[in-house]
Amino acid sequence: MLLIDKLIEIGRCCVMEMNVEKTKVMRIPRQPFPVKIMIDQKQLENVESFTYLGSMLTNDGRCTCEIKSRIAKAKAAFNKKRALFTSTLDLELRKKQVKCYIWSIALYGAETWTLRADQKHVESFEMWCWRRMERISWTNYVTNEEVLLTVKEQRNILHEISKWKAK
Repeated sequence: MLLIDKLIEIGRCCVMEMNVEKTKVMRIPRQPFPVKIMIDQKQLENVESFTYLGSMLTNDGRCTCEIKSRIAKAKAAFNKKRALFTSTLDLELRKKQVKCYIWSIALYGAETWTLRADQKHVESFEMWCWRRMERISWTNYVTNEEVLLTVKEQRNILHEISKWKAK
């Protein structure tokens, strides 16, 4: 509490006020119990997750929600430009567009992801992109290997993430 009081005091010296309604608290504990921080006799709201600089942070430290959120945003972007990605343009050009436009949305902040349990989500998203690009429905019973042969690609989205992490 002393640290928060000091922060508020210094802020007021600089004619700055802390907005209690907009300020939230997230505790990353082993046993979850709320933190009581009071500012001007008002308690700050405890939250389990929030978005910071476009990335979703959760109190359990896992990134499953972030990965699912990023994939959903990328799928929405793909669907907005579906006509472009499924057009009669050259296959190589369409692949470059998907990797540049869609993968950059999906993989924003991927350097920080722990992908042990979530690899399937990312790999499924990669195959989703190639299937939509080639207009291959899941009801056609086309295997992933056949789809990869059609688009002349290998599974490499996880390899891209590994390269980014190594930098």
